[in-house]
Amino acid sequence: MEKILSIVIPSYNVEKYLEQTLTSFEEPGILEDIEVLIVDDGSQDSTAEIGKRFERRYPETYRVISKENGGHGSTINTGIRECTGKYFKVVDGDDWVNTPDFQLLVEKLKSCDADYIVTNYYEVNDQTGEKTKKEYLGLKKDDLDENRWDFKDAATIAQPSMHALIFRSSLLKEHHVHLDEHSFYVDVEYILYPLPFVESVVYFDLDIYMYRLALATQSVSMQGFRKHIQNHIDVIMHLTEFAEEYKKNASEEEKTKVDFIGKRIAQMVGDQITIFMSFPVHDKENKARFLKFDRELKRKSEWIYELSSKESGTLKLLRKVNFKGYKAIMKMGKKRNGLTEE
Repeated sequence: MEKILSIVIPSYNVEKYLEQTLTSFEEPGILEDIEVLIVDDGSQDSTAEIGKRFERRYPETYRVISKENGGHGSTINTGIRECTGKYFKVVDGDDWVNTPDFQLLVEKLKSCDADYIVTNYYEVNDQTGEKTKKEYLGLKKDDLDENRWDFKDAATIAQPSMHALIFRSSLLKEHHVHLDEHSFYVDVEYILYPLPFVESVVYFDLDIYMYRLALATQSVSMQGFRKHIQNHIDVIMHLTEFAEEYKKNASEEEKTKVDFIGKRIAQMVGDQITIFMSFPVHDKENKARFLKFDRELKRKSEWIYELSSKESGTLKLLRKVNFKGYKAIMKMGKKRNGLTEE
């Protein structure tokens, strides 16, 4: 029986959470329609064994793929190669899905033919249990059950995060979508690399993904950003090269996609400036890294360079004065962003 949806579970040392993740798909009404690929990225705990328990229980649905450690992007690349479902979704091994709405989603996907599906999700604070809903009601057309859009129109309304997205698997396979390996922060690559090939969008007003926040070990904590700062810089540069190449060859009809891609990369540059600001203002190594980053970005793309000034007032001011008064401007930026000086 053809699988409707492939769920790829990037899994590295997630024994504490994986049981909850995998159980959230354990709904008898849809087990025949989905495949759950647990990509064990060289874990050193019982991640693989937890996955194997589900594989033994439901061999037609769950499958463990163990590989050498290659990072988040490598697990998604493996999932793209190995998946057999009509549609493709990533659910990290420390997150889970809202089972009732997920069951409804699978049923809807049976009759769907869009390239790109958007759903709602929740951010869940791991410490307090507080849930914050992230939804895309701008894509909802009255009370229609299936809200269909051309991408060029949907792109002017919403910029969905990775947790909200489902792609048609054949689109990822046929166009050889490939993310950076041995790197953090490839989520934006996953969002943007397929976009040149996306035409049709459907929004389902369902709450699917449950995204766990406030883990100290997360790469998206400021501590994680600082530790892996070069990964974040490298991904920005790779995305900038991709965007420039696409822009150079894009038709007039693709202008909306170009704008969408450029804005999202500029936002990531804004995040990068906040990371730079998180370091002490007297840190000479950080200042040198900041200057190098800014010069390289301008060299690679005047377009992204100019867009990024709109995403960070601190960056815009530093560029305006050629980075003179660096310490004072960075102190103002830290205060505005709620960052304390060490």
